[in-house]
Amino acid sequence: MKIRILAVAAATALVLTACGGSDSTPPQAKQQNAAANAENAVLNITGAGASFPQPVYVQWAQAFQAATGGKVNYQSIGSSGGVKQISAKTVQFGASDSPLKAEELEKQGLVQFPTVIGGVVPVVNVDGIVAGDLKLTGEVLAGIYLGDIKKWNDPKIKALNPSLVLPDAPITTVFRSDGSGTSFIFTTYLSQVSPKWKDTVGAANTVKWPTSDSGTAGKGNEGVSTYVNRVKNSIGYVEYAYAKQNNMAHVQMQNAAGKFVQPSQESFAAAADVDWKSIPGFSLVLTNQPAEKAWPLAAATFILVHKKADNPAQAKAVLDFFDWSYKNGNEAAAKLDYVPLPDNVKELVRAEWKTITDNQGKAVY
Repeated sequence: MKIRILAVAAATALVLTACGGSDSTPPQAKQQNAAANAENAVLNITGAGASFPQPVYVQWAQAFQAATGGKVNYQSIGSSGGVKQISAKTVQFGASDSPLKAEELEKQGLVQFPTVIGGVVPVVNVDGIVAGDLKLTGEVLAGIYLGDIKKWNDPKIKALNPSLVLPDAPITTVFRSDGSGTSFIFTTYLSQVSPKWKDTVGAANTVKWPTSDSGTAGKGNEGVSTYVNRVKNSIGYVEYAYAKQNNMAHVQMQNAAGKFVQPSQESFAAAADVDWKSIPGFSLVLTNQPAEKAWPLAAATFILVHKKADNPAQAKAVLDFFDWSYKNGNEAAAKLDYVPLPDNVKELVRAEWKTITDNQGKAVY
């Protein structure tokens, strides 16, 4: 956007010169106009990455533009893509659901901070099964994605759901085709509850899915949602906002405390009741928390910016957007079933922002 503005300005100047026009603007006014143009240009910022928070970032960006005139363009390309783009400095901020560890942040010269808490939910498309009906344990969910549990009427699923009519039909697994923080959350959880999953598949943004021959891959939370809605007797995993927006049948999950819980703001918040201050870079993974009401696939989502800003004004514009969203975006986040950060965590984040400097070491925030 900045390039386009500058290009238009340059073209206009060329037209004036070609027409023989003269500029009678006083020098002081020229400087003021140039400063105003520069400020307007940096208000147009671009970020890219995780699809998990895309619904709330879009809402925040629309409200921010209406309130301030600043434009924020967010591209949902997956967490791995967000890390790559911020590392390459092709965007002003990257977004990822899989937090980088402190040593990786230091190596790449990045600052990382959380924005909201949400949850990944298994979703199914089985005739007669509505949202919240089906119960699964982590072990059974891992068995499905390992290919060990192949049909919906498998005894292990029926034992958890004696009152449900489950079809004698093959299960089609749906998973992400792109490098995904949502996949990181999902596979981290499966690694925590299934030794076989941990030993044979592991946890990462991208894994070799054991059911890849019989399953279906979708790009982004959007793609997984679409395939689960289209394919009968399928199961997938998406961020909760996508499940609700697409009227999908999420499942109940047994948590680390042995309780079957539904995904909700309350169960996400229970999982996020942790000591953020003690973790460098806020690199917290919230899956399988011990709290009695905790949703076992809860997660924070994170923003990445460079610690040393080549363009301080753009870096400040990014922080201004998220600061504005922290102050004004709680209601929008809650309506989409995300949990806003507690105020004390927001203050920890703002303190971290003060470490972001220009090339002369001056703080940009």
